[in-house]
This record gives sequence, structure tokens and C-alpha cells, in this order.
Amino acid sequence: MDHYNNDQYQYTSGPNPGQLIPSGMGEQEPQPGRGRKKKKSGKPITLTKTGLVAIIVLCVFLSSAFGFGGAYLANSASPQYSAGQDNTTNANTTGFNLEDATGSEMTVQEITAKTQDSVVEIKTESVQTSQWMDQYVTEGAGSGVIVRSNGYIITNNHVIEDASTITVTTADEKEYEAKVVGSDSNTDIAVLKIDAKNLTAATMGNSDQLNVGDMAVAIGNPLGELGGTVTAGIISALDRSISLDGKTMSLIQTDTSINPGNSGGGLFNQYGQLIGIVVAKSSGSDVEGLGFAIPINKAADAASQLIENGYVSGQPYTGMSYVDMSSQQSGGTSGLEEFFGGGQSSQGAGSVYIQEVTGTNAKKAGFKSGDLVYSVDGQEIDSFETLSSIITSHKVGDKVTYIVLRDGQTKEIELELEERTSS
Repeated sequence: MDHYNNDQYQYTSGPNPGQLIPSGMGEQEPQPGRGRKKKKSGKPITLTKTGLVAIIVLCVFLSSAFGFGGAYLANSASPQYSAGQDNTTNANTTGFNLEDATGSEMTVQEITAKTQDSVVEIKTESVQTSQWMDQYVTEGAGSGVIVRSNGYIITNNHVIEDASTITVTTADEKEYEAKVVGSDSNTDIAVLKIDAKNLTAATMGNSDQLNVGDMAVAIGNPLGELGGTVTAGIISALDRSISLDGKTMSLIQTDTSINPGNSGGGLFNQYGQLIGIVVAKSSGSDVEGLGFAIPINKAADAASQLIENGYVSGQPYTGMSYVDMSSQQSGGTSGLEEFFGGGQSSQGAGSVYIQEVTGTNAKKAGFKSGDLVYSVDGQEIDSFETLSSIITSHKVGDKVTYIVLRDGQTKEIELELEERTSS
């Protein structure tokens, strides 16, 4: 049984060949005893692509060499070729200066020299309580990119989510305690701030000007131990429309080598410009050279709003938390949080019920805890994958119609979607 708290989802399941991995480090389930240190997972991203039938699943693995786990994402196979639902951000509206792709093309060595000081290592700690009521500390690792010389850093939300302490190490090996300026699980973008000046900020490019076949250079912290690692390849595809736990994102695909710990790191073009934030990679013996990055135009827009407002505007929100019973019946277990999320189920309608009603509009509409969600806008709800895809296809202020089962009777309830103002 999976819980969706305040439009957030908890999900974990076992490994599957041909997975996509969120490239932050993973978490392990504690054993009895206090004070055990475990490695914390980056949050899972379930990628569902139309075409072949496969399911992206999340698993927790332990690296005996480094002691880090990696959160695995299972892959539901053939990608779509449409541009996705999110609109391209104008380069002049993000609050950051996005430069055109001009000038002389650079070698990998020249790109590295220009950009490596703008990429940082991120390590996190959070205090958890086990099922035996023991407290323990989980540790995680990822990457980030300096975007302002006075200490603003972009990374992935899943790298820093739920962390009690965040430590940033710059290229000159200085360590800083970081504060979260804002984070958004729907875009998987977070902004950190460290107390430092005169840092080397990345030059942002314009991801709208990318072409398939352009050079792509990734710099990050693979395995949480190898900060400053540089890998090179090409842009394999653009506007790869991928469903991430029911919400559609349009991502850059690259064959550049990406590994756990690279999450939040930079993807640079042949001019040394930041054109993407690394978010996931492929795994499995039959899949190679498949990595993804959030286009910088979209990442910069989200980061700008997080800095200015503390949240990313325009995201619809139901104001309710949910429980998905279908995953328990199909073998899933609760685990790491993602916005809405969830795996597809063959259980049929009536697998999702409302756990808590917190939103103003949802309360006014008359929803109650325990209502079983049968359909939304005429579409049967067999999982949170279905529910979230319907909600995220709407805009703030749109009205959706729920059919719920309560006390053996069906009720039709209309809900006006609110704006989501928290991560």
C-alpha cells in the first residue's frame, strides 16, 4: 500500500533489467541498533515511455567498494518523440542570462578548464528512525552547479530532499554548509546557498539552440567519491517526452557516461555553456549510452522562481493526500517520495482512496478522508499514475470532476484545482 502525502508519493520496488537510475546515491534499510550510518538514496524517478512494455522500478543497491546505495528506476521502454507538455522558457524570462551558442568550438580539455570550477560535490545527512525505533543517519551524495558567484547553486530536488544537513565542496576542496533556498519535486530542481563570494559561476547557454549531434560534456561526482569527473559524448535526442511518475517532462538525451552521484551536475555544450542539469541514466546489460538532463532553460526558470518566490508557479494541486492500494496487491512497497508518482496497475478502478483533505478548495467541495476515487473527468482511476497524469494535464483554476465511493454510494464532486506552493 502506497501513501501519497500532500500530493507526494512513496514507492519502492525490486530491480528490473534496463533500468533508468536517478543519478544521486541510494539509501539502505537499517538493521537493529543505534548510530548506524547508511547511505541515503536520491529520490526515485519512475520514467514511463510509450511503446514497449516494461516498468521502471526503483531498487536499493549497496556498493561494496564505496558503501553507497543507488536508487534504481525501472524503464518502461520506447520513448515518445513529441515535445512534451511543458512549454519552452524564453531566454529572457528566467532571471538568468542565457547566452546564444556563438564563438569558436572548444575541445573537451578547453571546456573542462572553463567549467570545472563551477561544479560542486554535494553530501547530505538526515536522521531517520527505523521500524525498531532506533535512530540512524543516512548519507547521500550528488552534484551541483554554481549559477551565481555569491553562492547560489542548482541541483536536483531528489539529491537534497529530506536532508537535515547539506555540505558543498567546491573545486578548490573548500567545504561549506548549504541552506536550501527552495526546492520543487515536480521539476526536480532545488537551489542551495552557501556563504561564499567570488565563486566561478557557470555560463548558461540556451538549450533551445541545441542540435542532435552537438558535443555534450558532463561534469559531476559519480559514486559520491569522484568529484570533478569529466565524461564526453553527444546530444542524442532533444525534447524526449518522458512521463516521470505521471508528470511529463521534456528532457535532453545524451550518450555521455552518467553514473550514480552525477545527479544535479552540469551538462555543457561545445562552447563551455551549461545547457542541462543531469537527472538520470540507464542501467542494465542490454542498455548503454542513455542519459538524461533537464534543459537549462527550464531548470533556470524553475531556479529563478524558487529564489524569488520559494516555489514554482503554475502547478495544479488537489489539496489531498492519497493511498494507492494497487501497488500492495501487485507487489510494491512504500519507500521514497515523489510527486504523485506510482506504478501502473492492472487492478482497475477503485484502487486509490483519499487519506487526508488539507486544501481549501477540496474541503469546500466536500471530499472526506476514506473516499474511494473511482474516476476523474470520466477516466477510471486504477493507480496514481493515472490520477496524476490527469491532474498535471490541467492548469491552476481548472475544474475536474471526481466520482467517489462513500458508504456504499457514489458521489460526484467538482474540484477547482489550487496552485501548488510547496515542494
